[in-house]
Amino acid sequence: MARIVMKFGGTSMAGMERIRKVAARVKHEVERGNEVAVVVSAMAGETDRLVGFCKEASPLYDEAEYDVVVAAGEQVTSGLLAMTLKAIGVDARSWLGWQLPIRTSETHSKARIEEIETSALLAAMASGQVAVIPGFQGQMADGRVSTLGRGGSDTSAVAVAAAIKADRCDIYTDVDGVYTTDPRIVSRARKLDMVTYEEMLELASVGSKVLQTRSVALAMKENVRVQVLSSFEEPGDDPEPGTMIVSEQEIEESDMERQLITGIAHDKNEAKIVLTKVPDRPGIVAAIFGPLADASINVDMIIQNVGHSGIVTDVTFTVPRADVARSVDILETEKEKIGFESIITDVEVAKISVVGVGMRSHAGVAATMFKTLADRGINIEAISTSEIKVSVIIDEDETELAVRVLHSAYGLDAEQPVA
Repeated sequence: MARIVMKFGGTSMAGMERIRKVAARVKHEVERGNEVAVVVSAMAGETDRLVGFCKEASPLYDEAEYDVVVAAGEQVTSGLLAMTLKAIGVDARSWLGWQLPIRTSETHSKARIEEIETSALLAAMASGQVAVIPGFQGQMADGRVSTLGRGGSDTSAVAVAAAIKADRCDIYTDVDGVYTTDPRIVSRARKLDMVTYEEMLELASVGSKVLQTRSVALAMKENVRVQVLSSFEEPGDDPEPGTMIVSEQEIEESDMERQLITGIAHDKNEAKIVLTKVPDRPGIVAAIFGPLADASINVDMIIQNVGHSGIVTDVTFTVPRADVARSVDILETEKEKIGFESIITDVEVAKISVVGVGMRSHAGVAATMFKTLADRGINIEAISTSEIKVSVIIDEDETELAVRVLHSAYGLDAEQPVA
């Protein structure tokens, strides 16, 4: 018998027909003798609808009341799934965030989970009852509802799994696992049996939409085994049919001959900003990026060019495309203090990243990337690296070509294309 947390996203909960299929899958795990907790998202599109109501009510809406409204979507699906499970003979009940409770930080709309009280939950599960928990929501110290930010149900599921010491956390999505790259771009992309936490964290942060970044970071911190698998396939006898996200040690023990590169990710949500003729003196970089950080704008790649005669230089960096206008407005406000000449923006760029823990012990990964792109005439506009990742900024129109040629260059192509 295993203790399992099953998480179902919005597409899996999009209407009663799909909720009934989710219930059947949960029943399958119960009949195998497992203790089961289920974490659910709102129905697909429901959170966007509720956010729209908030903006219509007040463009500068109160964030505490915003949380009350948008948390309602998960409350609906948790109740419906519990009803459906009971209708097919499975003992179940819903547990709202305040009923456990799931205690969070004092920040509305982007709270962080601090503690989950599990005594009542574990007792119910031990008695054979399935616990259905709404993702994305929790409770602040003052008793008010809080939400975790978009995609927060993944984080809820991992946090519940860590709190109840689950054997694994199954994240059901509209894909059947993690692939070496997007199968819609590369038909010979391969599904991976296992990926390390660090690799998944890098892939999630550079464009892979399979898992939310915070959930992967939490899984790595708490050593929660996470499985990504499809909610649209019929359950079978294999308890682990998807991709397992695990520690590097576990992978080394099971697979000594891993690929050097695990995957290729792309992100078209990038924009490039260049500040020209910035004074080349100490403190200027802090003057640029301090105000952006204060506005919670996430800056990614940063390049400071060689100074012109030691007097001025150009500073290039990237931000999410949605934050370009806000970034420019902030920088224009600080123009006199910073002393730059002009701002140049480019939203027609994309970030391409190669990720793999094998980079730690193998030289030449970056050189292969640069040569492969150069051979196809693809210009690199910016570069950033980490211990297990190399990312470049290129023209957005060349995204698909870059992904395909790099996938082949690193030997990731499967023998048979994805059906």
